Amino acid sequence: MGLAEPPVHELGPGQDVAAAAEPSSRSELHRVLGLTDHELDDIRTRLGRDPNALELAMFSVMWSEHCSYKSSRSLLRTLPTTGEGVVAGPGENAGVVRIDDDLAVAFKLESHNHPSAVEPYQGAATGVGGILRDIFTMGARPIAILDALKFGDPADVRTRHLVRGVVRGVGSYGNCVGVPTVGGELVFHPSYAANPLVNVMAVGLLDERDLTRAAAPGPGNLAVLFGSTTGRDGIGGASVLASAAFGIADADGAKRPTVQVGDPFAEKLLIEASLELIRERLVEGLQDLGAAGITCATAETAD
Repeated sequence: MGLAEPPVHELGPGQDVAAAAEPSSRSELHRVLGLTDHELDDIRTRLGRDPNALELAMFSVMWSEHCSYKSSRSLLRTLPTTGEGVVAGPGENAGVVRIDDDLAVAFKLESHNHPSAVEPYQGAATGVGGILRDIFTMGARPIAILDALKFGDPADVRTRHLVRGVVRGVGSYGNCVGVPTVGGELVFHPSYAANPLVNVMAVGLLDERDLTRAAAPGPGNLAVLFGSTTGRDGIGGASVLASAAFGIADADGAKRPTVQVGDPFAEKLLIEASLELIRERLVEGLQDLGAAGITCATAETAD
């Protein structure tokens, strides 16, 4: 990554992520951005000075749980990542597995829990949009969407509101972009009352010759930014929203601007344009803009 790796938080017995990030009594900008006091001290040590507001914002998104997996990285390392047929593994936008001499399958699974709790329709819809980008930036055409959804008590008014919005968001985005939702799972349990689990998976098919990596190393490469127009929605989605302790009281209108507004019709154009660029061998590397935007995308492209 372009910024230094975040300090890893190993959780003690019975300690959860929210407790580990419990804010101190002081209220400062780094806290608003989701950084802990310990992380601020670490940033000061690395820079040799106090960070400015822009630097704090950049560290906050790159060191967010959403982007760095700082509290779960040690567990993720225990999962298998190599094997016969594995073409692309950790570090890429999506996993890719060879299925015959020419064809490969790309797949990606991602959660969009907090955004869906705040704004269920857009939170779920942009979750679909995000993993579809991870698929086609690898050179694969998306062919299927699946979801695993878990909510609290179905008798609760808020739960019913979340279910309607999330299910509609997943299905509507897929329909508009032209990728079907082919399967899913729906579970109700009291443990998901405050924060639903919204996991979405995308699958794509590619000719292995079209496999495109995220990184574009080497001098002289031009960075080209293309896509939809830039708005003010979604700012703080990785840091302010995804890294904070969360409960029912937080799922209010004040956090709604941190949820991006999806545009499936623009993404459909991006799918076709990106796959054509890949077929014509016009790109060295291709990286989507996720929750951390240009900060993360340029760092990963430069790796």
